[in-house]
Amino acid sequence: MAFECDKCGLCCKNIRFSSLSAELDRGDGVCKHLTEENLCEIYSERPIFCNVEAYYDKNLSETMSREEFYKMNKSVCERLKKGNL
Repeated sequence: MAFECDKCGLCCKNIRFSSLSAELDRGDGVCKHLTEENLCEIYSERPIFCNVEAYYDKNLSETMSREEFYKMNKSVCERLKKGNL
């Protein structure tokens, strides 16, 4: 099972909510590595925070199920799409 991402780019357009914002913010709350096509220029080397699978494996696998983590991420996605963050 993998996290289903529709590549809308909203998480990358709202990094002000991220602990990595100072490092990745291009100055307007958007990740400096996001392309016009909503793709990541450094996808294969992206920070672990940006990798749902790796982040779960390293930080949360002993505290919650993968399904719970995916649901939490999906909830944030939906809130971003509705403008509720």
